[in-house]
Amino acid sequence: MAGTALAKGGIKALSSGVAYQRCLNPLCGATLDVGQFRTACERCGDLLDIEYDWARIPVPKQLSEFEQMWTRRHEPLRFSGVWRFYELLPFAPPDKVVTVGEGQTLLQQANDVAKFVGLDAGQLYLQYEGMNPSGSFKDNGMCAAFSHARLTGAKRAACASTGNTSASLSMYSSVTGLMKALIFIGSGKISYGKLSQALEYGALTVQIAGDFDDAMIRVREVSQDLGIYLVNSINPFRLEGQKTVMLRVLEALRWQVPDWIVVPGGNLGNSSAFGKAFMELKQLGLIDRLPRLAVINAAGADTLFQLYERRGLRWNGGKPDMAITCNYYDDLDSRKSKADTIASAIEINRPVNLKKCLRALDVCDGTVRKVSDQEILDAKAQVGAGGIGCEPASAASVAGAKLLRQEGVIAPSDRVVCILTGHQLKDPTATVAYHTTDQDQFNEVLGSRGVSRASFANRAIAVPNELDAIIRAIQLYS
Repeated sequence: MAGTALAKGGIKALSSGVAYQRCLNPLCGATLDVGQFRTACERCGDLLDIEYDWARIPVPKQLSEFEQMWTRRHEPLRFSGVWRFYELLPFAPPDKVVTVGEGQTLLQQANDVAKFVGLDAGQLYLQYEGMNPSGSFKDNGMCAAFSHARLTGAKRAACASTGNTSASLSMYSSVTGLMKALIFIGSGKISYGKLSQALEYGALTVQIAGDFDDAMIRVREVSQDLGIYLVNSINPFRLEGQKTVMLRVLEALRWQVPDWIVVPGGNLGNSSAFGKAFMELKQLGLIDRLPRLAVINAAGADTLFQLYERRGLRWNGGKPDMAITCNYYDDLDSRKSKADTIASAIEINRPVNLKKCLRALDVCDGTVRKVSDQEILDAKAQVGAGGIGCEPASAASVAGAKLLRQEGVIAPSDRVVCILTGHQLKDPTATVAYHTTDQDQFNEVLGSRGVSRASFANRAIAVPNELDAIIRAIQLYS
């Protein structure tokens, strides 16, 4: 159960030992101090998890106690939408915590999108993480990873990225001056909107011949050999920060648990973090029920869908049959299959957080679906028409909710929260191509992805440079 109420005044340093790292493999269970950093368990090679001795932490008796943090926004840590919930992720002492004001995000009720999805009015919400300083949800986890890196004394930090992670890492490195940033990207596998951020913020950028999965292998090797702090979501501290997306959702819903959380599935850090958040809140008695979780793959990068829905891979009490995964990856290799989707942020075939996501799906009675690039872009256009632009990967959540509604898995009266992971300007090329009147541009950008139509295009009107013609066009189309 939860402990005492939140302390008044500034955030208090907790005694050592309240947080530690544990191997995710129940047959191993090795533990590490939080002052150490590893990308995997040294004993068995499995993922690491962050655990807490909750009996020694001043967790509130009810979540609504966190509302008082809004009155202390003059304190940098309470201004942060991540560290406002410090008592639920207290792995670093307050003087080591890094923040640039991340987490000032919006949960928007979206009735027009609800109609598109097939939900009753008032039942669909969009959690817009594009309002973060670097324009994506990654800042939630990056401030946590940077805090831990600072705790360990790291001087350099690295990541492999499809774009958003590199933008966030580069921003935190530049703004704080604490570490130098090193990013690995695949050839042709990053949008200019995201790459421009990493370059502008001064990161050392290494482009390798390969895709994200290749870059991930190399950055782990380089980080190990050179002693560089790795900030990809295989880093368990990243996921601690990402838990707070769900805390902000609950806060916006007046601490009522929704029926569904729908999230895009790429490297599976968000889905893993969300599952952990709800698991801990239930354990602490701060919520009385769990939402269902839906993870949505792009059809061109559908590893989780294939493993979970087609091959029956399950958490199985922490002992999933990983032979299923190995056989699937061997099949990908034999076919030389690479991830390919317009939703570049989730263009990943070998998600590093697969096992943690299986736990989240188990905890939250989850399901997995895949949607086409056509469905993603149509959903994206509907989201944009409502005034909140998002990158293509974000719209996978809305497209997935629509599919689950069509299947009858989601009821029209269910309260559904779709996670929009990144800002529209992260990938403006896809947006412009979808709405363009230039068929060659449409085909070049979208045609190769199997996108044949722009069902909800808002095309520009071409008119002569004559006042009467302009007025007639406006009157005709408005």
